[in-house]
Parts: sequence; C-alpha cells; structure tokens
Amino acid sequence: MKLFGIKNCDTVRKARKWLDQHGADYQYHDFREQGLEESQVKAWLARVPAERLVNKRSTTWKQLDEATRENLSGDNLPALLAAHPTLIKRPVLEIGEQVHTGFSEKTYQQLIN
Repeated sequence: MKLFGIKNCDTVRKARKWLDQHGADYQYHDFREQGLEESQVKAWLARVPAERLVNKRSTTWKQLDEATRENLSGDNLPALLAAHPTLIKRPVLEIGEQVHTGFSEKTYQQLIN
C-alpha cells in the first residue's frame, strides 16, 4: 500500500493519521519532496478517470491559463500533472492495482479490512 500527497495538505494528514491509528502498513510518497514521474500519473489515469484525479478546486488549477485548462487531453494531462502535482486530488492511495483519490474513513475502512 502506498499513499501519495503533500505533507502540508490537511486531507493527507487526516489519511496518514487514520492509517497510523489502524496499524496499516504503507509507504508515504511526498509529491513535493520526492517528485512525481509522468509514468506514475499515466498508470493512475489508466485506472482512474481524469475527473477523479484532477483537483479543479486547487489554487494551482485556478492559476493555470484558460487555454491550458480547456485543452487538457489524455495526451498532455500526465505531463501537466507530473509537472504540477498539486493539481492532483489528494491523497492518492494505491493498494495493488486499485487507486483511490481523496480521503473517507468509510472507504479506507472498507479497503483496509
């Protein structure tokens, strides 16, 4: 199990706290400190729709020019997300081939048990 996010994100902190409290064995990967490969983003997009992976409420999204926001496609999205990982809805939890975005205690409970 691997959790991806950034350490100053409240939702990531909640997810990590929950996983720690429930004794989950997981690795944590910080986008900002450890970077993010385009190949990783492509793998996520193969399993999760772009609408669930892209955080359109983020400050980074709002700072993109309108042309970039309107012209996102499967071809250029992985490179954009790898270059600007704060555009990704956090946290991203990988369990085997499953990929989940965001944090919900109920969902995590179902995934861990």
